Amino acid sequence: MNYSHLLITLLLALLIACQEKESEQSAVELSFNEPFRPQFHFSPPSQWMNDPNGMVYWDGEYHLFYQYYPDSTVWGPMHWGHAISKDLVHWEHLPIALYPDENGWIFSGSAVIDSENTSGLGTKDNPAMVAIFTYHDPIGEKEGRDDFQTQGIAYSTDKGRSWTKYEGNPVLKSPGIKDFRDPKVFWHEDSERWIMSLSVMDKISFYSSPNLLDWKHLSDFNPSWAAYGGVWECPDLFPLTTAEGEEKWILFVSINPGGPQGGSATQYFVGDFDGKTFTSTTQSVKWLDWGADNYAGVTWSNVPESDGRRLFIGWMGNWNYAQVVPTHPWRSAMTIPRSLHLSKEAEDYLVISRPISELKNLRTESLAIEGKTIALDAELLEIELKPNSSQFQLTFTNPGSEELVLKSTGETLILERANSGLVDFEKGFGNEQEANLEGIRINDLTIYLDRSSIEVFVNGGSLVMTSIVFPSAPYDALQLEGFENLNQMHHLKSIWR
Repeated sequence: MNYSHLLITLLLALLIACQEKESEQSAVELSFNEPFRPQFHFSPPSQWMNDPNGMVYWDGEYHLFYQYYPDSTVWGPMHWGHAISKDLVHWEHLPIALYPDENGWIFSGSAVIDSENTSGLGTKDNPAMVAIFTYHDPIGEKEGRDDFQTQGIAYSTDKGRSWTKYEGNPVLKSPGIKDFRDPKVFWHEDSERWIMSLSVMDKISFYSSPNLLDWKHLSDFNPSWAAYGGVWECPDLFPLTTAEGEEKWILFVSINPGGPQGGSATQYFVGDFDGKTFTSTTQSVKWLDWGADNYAGVTWSNVPESDGRRLFIGWMGNWNYAQVVPTHPWRSAMTIPRSLHLSKEAEDYLVISRPISELKNLRTESLAIEGKTIALDAELLEIELKPNSSQFQLTFTNPGSEELVLKSTGETLILERANSGLVDFEKGFGNEQEANLEGIRINDLTIYLDRSSIEVFVNGGSLVMTSIVFPSAPYDALQLEGFENLNQMHHLKSIWR
């Protein structure tokens, strides 16, 4: 045998493999550096994405599944895309987790860790990660049936890397209602059973199960005073505790259309849950986010008690224009992750959204900013501002004379994106976004600016506005009116580099 020839062959093969790997890496880096590509928000490598799904923590990893169509940048037959993170900031893309099958497309749902092996799909030593999702049968829909949405499950015993559909699917059939979807499931300690919140047209239905396989209807929730501008979607039910130690249950309900800015938005209810019935203790419509672009968001399950946070992420889009935004080869991104908190205000309650602390690790430079005109030396920014007046305005500008404006009249917080960049792809995209301050004095603002989005957190997250924007060039200057002389700006680094 000619060992020198063999050695040369092996070295050449290794060199070619390394070159191919470098080429693949360059392609990945290029694909995450396109115009408008978010640099510290999650987005898919390519094609269409909407609702976050199946969010669960297990063995050091946060799992994010999402509605995904791998064959187009517009909505189509739904799959579950999949990514994991160790810090909720940096993400590793994994292969598609769930594909459509004979029961239908894979619509939204949730995932849990069956620690006690109630389903028998794993073991106590190696519990199953169980996904609960909606099957959408397009054939049944085309035939005009009213039972084409059912609930199915799949399970994984290898940390979500491979999935097996349950042979007895669907586990919950439709009672003859067209909109019967988006199961969000959690283990209820007091009643020792699984609870499912399910969107059923214009109400939320609650079901229980001892094993994730057999489900029983418990009750419905649809108060007359709630927002009913469109179909109810993507519920989430969970407890939060105030700083004073009072526990209340929070119910999220996404609605489309009917949001405060038109199109999609998420309302929430604060109340009590006894294991069967949710009762709202407030009787007014509350919006989780007053911006146009935070929809279908839900929270992670199985977050360790040592962490203690209720962690949330939303789809940064709006069905009014999500399928025509000027991005390629992907469409849509997620909001930055947020931790949710409950504050009691007199006899009312408020859900507060705060950017997760892990985002601070993206800071590369922190600068004190003074004066009314600030040069922006980076396109990825976290900006902390303190108004000295109830009326103020801040304006981001770029060399193309485009402007993104946030201002307060003292009674209303207004976001203007009519001249923010590309806006003509949808007639209503440039409409003003308004939030009624209801007597709130704005004491501080924290703003996250990415290549194609702005997220505004008022008074530590008591009010939030999330909006996507598409400037033709990065904003390179900030004009301030009505602010303290000394504020702070942090340059952020990309999560993809």
